Amino acid sequence: MAKALEALRRHWKKSTLGACLLGWGGHWLYGKHCDNLLRRAACQEAQAFGNELIPATMPLKKATVFLNPAACKGKAGNLFEKNAAPILHLSGLDVTVVKTDYEGQAKKLLELMENTDLIIIAGGDGTVQEVLQEPGLLRIIAAFSKIPIGFIPLGKTCTLSHTLYPESTNKVQHITNATLAILKGETVPLDVLQIKGEKEQPVFAVSGLRWGSYRDAGVKVSKYWYLGPLKTKAAHFFSTFKEWPQKRQAALMYLGPTERPPEEPEEKSSRPPLYVRLYRRLRSYWSSPKEFPQEVAPEDWEELKLSTIELSIATQNRQLDLKRTEDFMDICIEAENVSKGQFVHRGSQKMRDPHVYHEGTSKHIQASRCILQIPEGTEGSFGIDNEEYEAMPVEVKLLPRKLRFFCDPTMREQMLQAAVP
Repeated sequence: MAKALEALRRHWKKSTLGACLLGWGGHWLYGKHCDNLLRRAACQEAQAFGNELIPATMPLKKATVFLNPAACKGKAGNLFEKNAAPILHLSGLDVTVVKTDYEGQAKKLLELMENTDLIIIAGGDGTVQEVLQEPGLLRIIAAFSKIPIGFIPLGKTCTLSHTLYPESTNKVQHITNATLAILKGETVPLDVLQIKGEKEQPVFAVSGLRWGSYRDAGVKVSKYWYLGPLKTKAAHFFSTFKEWPQKRQAALMYLGPTERPPEEPEEKSSRPPLYVRLYRRLRSYWSSPKEFPQEVAPEDWEELKLSTIELSIATQNRQLDLKRTEDFMDICIEAENVSKGQFVHRGSQKMRDPHVYHEGTSKHIQASRCILQIPEGTEGSFGIDNEEYEAMPVEVKLLPRKLRFFCDPTMREQMLQAAVP
């Protein structure tokens, strides 16, 4: 024993390095063990759903999973197979996995949409938007309101997970909790923004649109990876070397909030037979209109000239209020007269939460529809659900309660409690 202690004392540098490696290895193995325990507990909970008896004539529920293997730097496929796929299969669902990385998907998606009971999007913000932007799905976007959608957060940026699931620092726990929430069946309605250019196909977003200097600087943060925790401040600091202040000039026309109609009860009846549907179509085609269309009152548009450092148009999905009586999107116009120090500080805050605003220095407008006109030749890009698009004049329309997403029951309960005055 004395010789061992003497050897450790004499080679203290090697001993210290060995102790550090041993401690790190033990911590890594313990983390893997904890992850396996989380997976086992989640699979046992899913097995309870799979053991439930169903009538012999009732078919299995069919789930279509849209998986983006490229999410999370190519790790999404492995994360899904290890953490989510066993739970889905043990629950008794008939699972079909579609990888969103090949051409000709629109036709495949259309075929699956007609024969599925629920949709599961496995990836990040980009995957959600990619599924919504499929050309074939643009024609049947209304069907999404009747088909519940699940979201399994596998990407680097997963904005929806903050609304749907409790916060968790453990990746495995976050994924298993999200998958189990799909099995529990609780859903919440989410708004969608339809963003359309003059000649482009519409783009759909569940979070919102950002245009300005904070967003442009945030895109360049990854270029300063070698600065570690200082990379965010460095990206915003170096962006101030450009022309200052970095203003955005535009004209904004908008309509105010709309009153929310009562929520329609879910339809329980099955689809009518083919001959009934054909008869209804023929009857509606040949029948002449009995009433003349009423004159539509002119829309009361408000117009605003703006000069801002950043403009954002966001849904209310981030802070969901299930009891609100009006439908609107939040338009935030950031003040242009900020110092460089304030720009760096606020830019770092917006990297953590893009929807954080500063009272007294920003203007908020509630609107159901708006038209954004920007000068011809304006450089820069829009950030739509964290995906980059060319900046151009656009019309943004709110589609309230268009999608129904599965959520954790505790989160839904918190939303209902927060809505009670």
